[in-house]
Amino acid sequence: MLGAPARSDVPRARVAPAQVRDYEAADEASWLRCRVLGFVTTSYYDDVWQAKRRTDLELVALGDDNVVGALDITVPGAEATIDTVVVHPDHQGRGIATALLAEALRRLERCGVRKIEAWTREDEPALGWFARNGFVEDYRYLHVYASADEVGTVLSAKYGLEAMGAFLHARIERETELRQRFERVHVCRRMVRVLP
Repeated sequence: MLGAPARSDVPRARVAPAQVRDYEAADEASWLRCRVLGFVTTSYYDDVWQAKRRTDLELVALGDDNVVGALDITVPGAEATIDTVVVHPDHQGRGIATALLAEALRRLERCGVRKIEAWTREDEPALGWFARNGFVEDYRYLHVYASADEVGTVLSAKYGLEAMGAFLHARIERETELRQRFERVHVCRRMVRVLP
């Protein structure tokens, strides 16, 4: 969810995180660009949106008047879910996601939220970030993408429809079998942090 680190032999200089503030409607185009570019090098590369979806807590980090980081959280009660956490590839490794999370946690604790969760896949940078920020994995299952060639082995269509691909869920116990049958299988992990 956070994106892969930039590939460069030159270490990044640590700089102060960008300014964190509430999302505004005028941020949408910049927010969408940040999300697409941040996700393109991850296993969520095809999770593309054409419009921002509204959530309960929406924070952005700005750099040069553009969104360089975003954190969206749904808060249905005493538990919250991170819907999007992403940093633009040109700004990764600067503490932006951590600054966004710190601001969100301050607000969530004041509202009585006791637990925050997020779903991610096997992207090492994201898993490392969650671990460094106090999240632990407490559940996992599989996301299976069946291509046009593979979908006929698991689905049949009716009403004159032809399945050109499918996105499916499966139990983690079937990982070995499904990795042998399908080219694209991801472990989907729920990461949880209990708040004080």
